[in-house]
Amino acid sequence: MKVAQSAMLSPQLAKAAEDLGTLLARLRLARGMKQQEAALRAGISRNSAYRLERGDPGLAIGQILRYLEAIAPGKTLLELLSQADPALITLGFQEKKRRVRDMTRAELDDLDF
Repeated sequence: MKVAQSAMLSPQLAKAAEDLGTLLARLRLARGMKQQEAALRAGISRNSAYRLERGDPGLAIGQILRYLEAIAPGKTLLELLSQADPALITLGFQEKKRRVRDMTRAELDDLDF
């Protein structure tokens, strides 16, 4: 019987898996790499790369580490989690330079000074 791994996790661990996937996706985008290219370099299928970036906890840690190595050679998981990569910092600045009209009410309230 096949069991969904996310159903077996506590909400905190499920959120951590999702956050890790989001960080991998952001790093890939910050480095200007397509998902298909990263998957090919990591030796995994594009579907597995998609699942990694969505935070699917059912994938092996080896796949996560190979995907990270394909995106940012030499980076460790700890370095990814610290979000100190220059490409991620630059992406964060670029994301903050959005038009105000496209923001939600909550985002506009955060900008209110």
